[in-house]
Amino acid sequence: MTLPPARPAPAPVNVRTGLLLGVTSALTFSTLGVWGKLAGQVGLESFNALAWRFGMVALLLLPLSRGLSGADRLRMLGVGTVYAAATICYFGALGRVTAGATGLLLYLAPAFVILLAWLSGRTPRRTQLGAVSLGSVGLALVIGLPGPADRDPAGLLLGAGAGVLYAAYLLASERLLGGVPALASTAHMALVAALVFTALAAGGGTLGVPGTAAQWGVIAAMALLPTLIAVPALYGAVRHLGAARTSLLGTLEPLFTLMLAGAVLGERPGPGVVLGGALILAGAALAQWPARSRPGRAVSGRR
Repeated sequence: MTLPPARPAPAPVNVRTGLLLGVTSALTFSTLGVWGKLAGQVGLESFNALAWRFGMVALLLLPLSRGLSGADRLRMLGVGTVYAAATICYFGALGRVTAGATGLLLYLAPAFVILLAWLSGRTPRRTQLGAVSLGSVGLALVIGLPGPADRDPAGLLLGAGAGVLYAAYLLASERLLGGVPALASTAHMALVAALVFTALAAGGGTLGVPGTAAQWGVIAAMALLPTLIAVPALYGAVRHLGAARTSLLGTLEPLFTLMLAGAVLGERPGPGVVLGGALILAGAALAQWPARSRPGRAVSGRR
């Protein structure tokens, strides 16, 4: 998954367009877990698939990233490294537990954003603390009551680790990439990820050119749907709706992942995933609850 760096959003332009773009972004991002599972089914090792996915995106977008300073590029590459680490955890979880559980654990990120911001000096609101509590209980249920296909402790921990690292990626994007064009940051993230996964695939002896139409189809779908379509749709939703409302629409993503995994892969979530996932999503929604203005005091735009 890729989110744009946080920046002040302009006033809404067209709510219907924004809603359509936001749902499109969530739906296309949600396909990543399914493509990851299908990659294994067609004999494509995950690191090799990711090397090709991000390499294709970098080749397409880097020519559009001109006129940037060296300092900007270094910051983008650093943030891209954090994203690559989150992706390693995400696909490590996919190899051990279901796509639905992995997608839900990733959506612990809003709670981790609050916790990490608290550690850096931002005092959370009560609603944000409530979001952390809901997410923590949801995590306990997903891990403590796993279904038959989710009883791998390492896979569950990797999924939670993806949420932590994704939260760190969001905070780093907010603080370091505020004035950088969105496509440029995506291009540099893809470049770092392509280099990392090429090295991992080469080190594991799995780097190679895909040899079948099915393998190329999975790679093309990973590059197109959850990257080249999802990211611009997300930027458009932010432009029309603002970041907070767009993030709230993003909580549809793990629900779409569960439905797609059931329809395409035949996955059936266990009770822990259903109950815990509901709490995790409730926490993600509560984390976006707007602050109330107090008489005589201005409300800070930072959360």
